[in-house]
Amino acid sequence: MQSLPIDAVLPALRAALSSRDEAVLEAPPGAGKTTRVPLALLDEPWLAGQSILMLEPRRLAARAAAERLASELGEAVGDTVGYRIRLDSKVGPNTRIEVVTEGILTRRLQADPALEGVGLVIFDEFHERSLDADLALALCLNGRVLLRDTPLKLLVMSATLEGARLSALLDDAPVVRSEGRMFPVDVRWGRPSQPGEFIEPRVVNTVLQALDEEQGSLLVFLPGQAEIRRVHEQLAEQLGRRDDLLLCPLHGELELNAQRAAIEPAPTGTRKVVLATNIAETSLTIDGVRVVIDAGLARVPRFDPGSGMTRLATQRISRASATQRAGRAGRLEPGVCYRLWSETQHDQLNAYDSAEIVQADLSGLALQLARWGVTPDELSWLDAPPPAAYAQAGELLRRLGALDTRGVLTAHGQAMAELPAHPRIAHLLLKGQALGLTALACELAALLGERDILRGAGADLHSRLALLSGEARGGGRGALQRIRQLARQYRQQLRGSASAAVSDPEHPRWLGALLAFAYPDRVARQRRAEGGDYRLANGRAAQFGEPDALMKHEWLVIADLGSRQGQREERIYLAADLDPALFDSVLAEQVSVQEVLDWDEREGVLRAERQRRVGELVLSREPLAALDEAARTRALVELVRRKGLELLPWTPELRQWQARVLLLRGLDLEQGKAGDWPDVSDAALLASLEAWLGPYLGKVSRLSHFANLDLSSILHNRLPWPLPQRLDELAPKSLTVPSGSQIRIDYSESPPVLAVRLQELFGLAATPRIAGGRLGLKLHLLSPAHRPVQVTQDLASFWANTYAEVKKDLKGRYPKHYWPDDPLVAEPTARAKPRR
Repeated sequence: MQSLPIDAVLPALRAALSSRDEAVLEAPPGAGKTTRVPLALLDEPWLAGQSILMLEPRRLAARAAAERLASELGEAVGDTVGYRIRLDSKVGPNTRIEVVTEGILTRRLQADPALEGVGLVIFDEFHERSLDADLALALCLNGRVLLRDTPLKLLVMSATLEGARLSALLDDAPVVRSEGRMFPVDVRWGRPSQPGEFIEPRVVNTVLQALDEEQGSLLVFLPGQAEIRRVHEQLAEQLGRRDDLLLCPLHGELELNAQRAAIEPAPTGTRKVVLATNIAETSLTIDGVRVVIDAGLARVPRFDPGSGMTRLATQRISRASATQRAGRAGRLEPGVCYRLWSETQHDQLNAYDSAEIVQADLSGLALQLARWGVTPDELSWLDAPPPAAYAQAGELLRRLGALDTRGVLTAHGQAMAELPAHPRIAHLLLKGQALGLTALACELAALLGERDILRGAGADLHSRLALLSGEARGGGRGALQRIRQLARQYRQQLRGSASAAVSDPEHPRWLGALLAFAYPDRVARQRRAEGGDYRLANGRAAQFGEPDALMKHEWLVIADLGSRQGQREERIYLAADLDPALFDSVLAEQVSVQEVLDWDEREGVLRAERQRRVGELVLSREPLAALDEAARTRALVELVRRKGLELLPWTPELRQWQARVLLLRGLDLEQGKAGDWPDVSDAALLASLEAWLGPYLGKVSRLSHFANLDLSSILHNRLPWPLPQRLDELAPKSLTVPSGSQIRIDYSESPPVLAVRLQELFGLAATPRIAGGRLGLKLHLLSPAHRPVQVTQDLASFWANTYAEVKKDLKGRYPKHYWPDDPLVAEPTARAKPRR
């Protein structure tokens, strides 16, 4: 057997798992962890004949890992080593190592929480931090504590890992580290990449350069299938029919034979150029590769809580991913990695990729936790589900009938959780079965579970069904085969017969109905006849990017929409027409009836009507003859809340009153007193409109009527006796100054301002104070022309230190006025000079 670097640490790993029930293994690319570790642990005494489950994040990697492990034993897959993935499995009665994808393990845990007969679960490539891997680890940790007598051992291993965090999660588990078998890799940096730049021309040029400069096969990392297709086409055109080169795409949607062609060694005398997504980063070994070309991008799903939709976003990879990719060039001999970004940009990359759990749609996770009978805070997570996204997932499950109002799993939710599909798709399948539309529901669910087989050929889902049935031609043969296989699997999983079969199952309208079950929030209505703009039941907007046959329909259900790079609006990519008459029958549960009192903004009047609604879309409306006074008041209050307090007839004097009350309230609070003064701030008034404004809205029926409200009396009633009297005492409207003038205090500033001519304060030694002496006023000392010459809160200091200089200036500008040398003994005056 060929020696691998991981062999050196296998004794330490065996010792760790002999003494502990959990361990962490860090092993870089090429160390051989996937190939050697399960076999090295298979005969350990503590396993006692039980089986090993090893999780792989992708179907292609799971199948390849099982084949390599079986070949090490000289056996066929399905004997000692087997695998289970979606749409395929090879296991037998003697299978003791099962390589499975993460979703398979979650469903197995739900069926058998104790994992009877399993002694070890291995989480391979855990650094990818998929949502299913995080969920499976949390359920394993919880289930083994509650349900097992013999311990279930857990081994988490990866090429790049935050080992300290994982060790802490696993009760300070031992961390075993292996050196990799890595030959030197010469990294060649490119020019700085630019935002929005098309990457394909640079990739093609770099491939041609590498073919001239280097020997061996090439592995090219691209963000997605679209880029792989375009680069493939351009390279095929540039290279012609060269017999010494094989162009091999590699991504998860390819047929098995095409995937094998990309992975297997190139025939003698040929070189391969493998165009791959990040599927080739870690788990797969591609023989013969010594040159890597890395575009530095990956396409990842990101859930937008604002829209409730998941979009594929193209983003820069992390430094850890870049290291993984470069390592593919040095597995067998010294290699070369061309990076299409600069060294400076590399230093700015994130250290690790973000965990999927912090940016994903959590509805599937929420459904599984409800089935398990726990909430997120009852489990141990490396990164906990974000509360906002988890709450939104729960809301969707309630809308689909999976959870009741208490958040408890319903019988329908239990049936949904047992199906290997997203909750939306599971709901569609069960509703379709109940209506006697099982075949159509399974085909539609399978179509929605795969990439669009006619992308760019119009949005109508009917054309995809015609392709699937053979009525039309097109699409990839492998994709059609997978969809048909998945549809058959769904039909096998749906048991029982229809409870309310429809009489016309062949009618095309049922496609829209089934889609509406899955996407009730994406039922859409046209804004104008024959137009491309639609409003969705969730209140958002979407449009067709170009003319589409579906635009002749007023009602649609949208299965796929989102914004792409360079687009501002949500675009409709996949949809079906919807017959609104179905809201009176099979879709009646999506209709709500509301009595709505709202303002006609154009007419400025209050209207009352009964509306039948689908989310934010109004199906029909009829006027209400009699207005319920309580509802009427609520509508008026909400109008004020929406438009703001400026809708009411405020006066400057009333704003001063508000400021005086708030001043005294604030002073009381500063001194630790609860205080008698109510909160009359705008925020508090808006929050309590029902209490103080509602009783006075009886005669308001038009927008203009708000101006007739006696707002001053309404607000003054907020002060019970004797507060109005105390208000005038502690925060008077005006102050009598030494000259005898009554000067208004401006409470709009803090502290309040007394703007008074300097001459009227002669003889006043100290700053005037209010609020029982607790607060000094801010004095704006004015010239005879009422222009500020000084601002102070310390009048005594002004007289002593500043007045002399100010007097010189004023005496020069106003020589006819009285400017005494000693202002403290001078007679105050509101005139040019005191009366004699």
